[in-house]
Amino acid sequence: MSETGARWALAAAEGGGARLVPLGPRGLPSGPVVEAPDLVTAVRERPAAARWIWRSTPEVFPRLLEAGVRVERCYDIEAAEQLLLGHEGRLGEPRSAAAALARLRGGPVPPDPPPRTAEPGAQSSLFEPQPAPLSLESLLEVYAEQQRRHDATAHPGRMRLLTAAESAGMLVAAEMHRAGLPWRADVHRQVLDGLLGERYAGGGEPRRLAELADEVSAAFGRRVRPELSADVLKAFARAGVRLRSTRRWELEGIDHPAVPPLLEYKKLYRIWVAHGWGWLQDWVRDGRFRPAYQPGGAVSGRWTTLGGGALQIPKVIRRAVVADAGWRLVVADVDQMEPRVLAAVSRDPGLMEVAAHEDDLYTRLSDRAFSGDREQAKLALLGAVYGQTSGDGLKNLAALRRRFPAAVAYVDEAARAGEEGRLVRTWLGRTSPRAVGRDGDDEAGIPQEAPDPAGDPAAGAGPATGFTPGYASSDARARGRFTRNFVVQGSAADWALLLLAAVRQALVGMRAELVFFQHDEVIVHCPADEADAVVEAVRQAGETAGEVAFGRTPVRFPMTTAVVECYADAK
Repeated sequence: MSETGARWALAAAEGGGARLVPLGPRGLPSGPVVEAPDLVTAVRERPAAARWIWRSTPEVFPRLLEAGVRVERCYDIEAAEQLLLGHEGRLGEPRSAAAALARLRGGPVPPDPPPRTAEPGAQSSLFEPQPAPLSLESLLEVYAEQQRRHDATAHPGRMRLLTAAESAGMLVAAEMHRAGLPWRADVHRQVLDGLLGERYAGGGEPRRLAELADEVSAAFGRRVRPELSADVLKAFARAGVRLRSTRRWELEGIDHPAVPPLLEYKKLYRIWVAHGWGWLQDWVRDGRFRPAYQPGGAVSGRWTTLGGGALQIPKVIRRAVVADAGWRLVVADVDQMEPRVLAAVSRDPGLMEVAAHEDDLYTRLSDRAFSGDREQAKLALLGAVYGQTSGDGLKNLAALRRRFPAAVAYVDEAARAGEEGRLVRTWLGRTSPRAVGRDGDDEAGIPQEAPDPAGDPAAGAGPATGFTPGYASSDARARGRFTRNFVVQGSAADWALLLLAAVRQALVGMRAELVFFQHDEVIVHCPADEADAVVEAVRQAGETAGEVAFGRTPVRFPMTTAVVECYADAK
């Protein structure tokens, strides 16, 4: 292995120092241990293309970013442990490096430390309390065992790719936190003033909410607090209207004068609570919103954040996301992501042919199986993925099954596996949580060893599962609906990680920065004269991610891009 592409294991040492050692092709030390005065010096003095094996990206990388040191690749021990535990049906067990070491040595396993706090407006986690250092020797011991566990999976290559992608996501998350999403506080205040009216002393509801609350109460003929669902349900019951919830779709079907002001109140109340003046004061600093991203925070692999509501920014609030002077926002998302992923993972010839084009997938699907009815085609395909298999959904599913039998069989098998208590995996190997028995007996969901039917990528067999006999849960059908979607949504989340990694790599040498990501959408903040290059980089990254994740298939992953000054103008 060349020096520039070498792997280095890195561990913090007592007293603020660092110890590192080069690794050979089999992950074993290939040279002497090097002592460094600190982590920054240790990394800065190595080749930029080195791949770093370390305990935790949040432990190390913010310090490097503070010092202006870029890392091209890493292997995050704790991110890998989480994925491997999941693959082994042990998701939920402590995933820290210390816990992995204790399991390896047969000692008592310590619980994971509490999640890092997300301080509103915080610049980085540099000054957060850190766990006790893990020695370099212990780090190497855990890493070697993780390599063995990767090799023991049914598809080691895919699992290693997933671990690499998750580790790359950790780098991206830290970089996006440091860069921050451009945010105009003055525009945000103008939006709030226009929507909510002036604020009253004492922190009570702003004028517009108070007016709407009065309208709701007047419609019922008694005082009702519209922010309290129980109060609203009681008021409707007294009026002879029985509701199961106060969800918008249920309220819209009711003919009552309280409904219009109540719906408006609920919309504005959410904005006031989640992205109001208090949120602005807490989370925006120096023209930037810096959420703390949690890659793989959801079991499907989707990201979450520690506070700030970054992944649920209402469109009206997006008016405050404005590029710096002379800069632009390149906003990009993939078209019909989940159906394209289903085509890729199921290897259904017909659906792959439909997904082999960059134009509207649902229109092509409707021409094939639904007599040109695009809406029916969309409902049918999403119903197959999300488990809407009764009523019209059942009829639509039958039409899909005739035209695209392998695709429907893929999600059907995932649902059946979930109902029976088997583990279900994404294409790369991310694994659904294990089932829990009727009486809370976890053993009902511990997977037994069984052949993995995923087969060769080119063969297009069904989703990977591990079988547990005798599963009997009152939640079986709900779990089946979850696992039906998991194999698609989770594989889409894995694809998105590879997209981020490809975009990050393509931006090297530019001033452009990745500043935002949610599910299938990325935002790059760049000088205006780099916008065209960024658009092309994102487009190419989508295709690269598809090929790396799923192999060579006809399926395309076209990116819709918009170059705007304001995020709200992108849609």
